[in-house]
Amino acid sequence: MLELKNITKKFGQRTILDKVNLSIPSGQILAIVGPSGAGKTTLLRCLSGLENIDSGKFLWDGQEFNPAKPADSSQIIGVVFQDYQLFPNLTVLDNITLAPILALKKAKKAAEEQAQKLLERLNLAGKEQLYPAQLSGGQQQRVAIARALAMKPQILCYDEPTSALDPALRGTVAEIILKLKREENMTQIIVTHDMDFAKDVADTTFTVTDLSQRRSN
Repeated sequence: MLELKNITKKFGQRTILDKVNLSIPSGQILAIVGPSGAGKTTLLRCLSGLENIDSGKFLWDGQEFNPAKPADSSQIIGVVFQDYQLFPNLTVLDNITLAPILALKKAKKAAEEQAQKLLERLNLAGKEQLYPAQLSGGQQQRVAIARALAMKPQILCYDEPTSALDPALRGTVAEIILKLKREENMTQIIVTHDMDFAKDVADTTFTVTDLSQRRSN
């Protein structure tokens, strides 16, 4: 179970997250929804370690961890960014294997074998030697998902996973997320403006207002 306890984040004098409390059972999908500027992406950035919180704590299965310290969070949190953030000068295979080789000290052959399995699962077999610019938006997103999964995270987070995609691809993204839940028991957190998508995939949906009101006394 992932627990957020009294998470507070400020930018200057403005409080973006005010004592947020949430519990997400293992294997569940949580969708965080709300208007732009309300704090949902800030929450995701704090959870993934891209922003430091001002107070509060994160726990995974009862153990506190700091997402901002890779040694604590490298096996806990994985993120699929809205713009995918693939390295344009690296092939698909190299994009997926780089972090496991450098951060997890995985042997190149083992990393490539794992990447190949992930690509097959995500219907990307045969794309190994292509570069991101040679892929469609949907294919780039699946490479980004494969790259995140290669680090063996306990929790996979998505920032607006449908925003840059053709509406026809929403179902494909939904199936990938639900398949990870069914086959991997993957805990997943989705930040999205797309309420219909959230209803299709999430076990629980919270608006940012819900988050700000779930405070401890």
